Amino acid sequence: MDNSNQNNVEYTDEKNSSVKTKAKRETIELIRFIIIAAVIIIPFRIFIAQPFIVNGASMDPTFATNQYLIVDQLTYKSSEPHRGDVVIFRFPLNPKDFYIKRVIGLPNETITLQGSEVYIQEAGVEKSFKLEEPYIIFQSNNNLLVTLGDDEFFVMGDNRPNSSDSRSWGVLPRKLIVGKAFLRLLPFNKIGLFPGEHYFDLTNETL
Repeated sequence: MDNSNQNNVEYTDEKNSSVKTKAKRETIELIRFIIIAAVIIIPFRIFIAQPFIVNGASMDPTFATNQYLIVDQLTYKSSEPHRGDVVIFRFPLNPKDFYIKRVIGLPNETITLQGSEVYIQEAGVEKSFKLEEPYIIFQSNNNLLVTLGDDEFFVMGDNRPNSSDSRSWGVLPRKLIVGKAFLRLLPFNKIGLFPGEHYFDLTNETL
């Protein structure tokens, strides 16, 4: 056998072996990357934050369909929702569905809706105060009185005439609240932390 042919065969075998070794090493590295990513991302998604895409007009003009949010699931593990927080929760009538609304009433408070105005009577306080809601553009005509129990919240959409919320299906149990809107990523011109969050001035006692 020609030595040159033998050398070519040996060189080809070595080259093929090197290619196979490289491919095997790359495959192992890919698998390792996937495992590490899963170990980091899955607990992060379950316990800390997860994405949420707005669907529907119930929170107009604060949020619109297809806006992409990151939901903070960690804060409410050590603290309670505040009035004005925008929360994501499991729908009480079908926990497989997720809703986004604004917290209006807190546990043990009495909520009074008169036309488009909202009045809150805190537990143990004689007088009520009227909520000033600058985020509301679309007014509604309501007549409702609700007293919340322990671990119950009253939530409403900012688009009051077109929102399915505590006015229609009742109070929101604390255990169904998943988290709060932490970050809006899309659209790019509305990127921001704690989108839609509002702090109320509670000094205006009216009733």
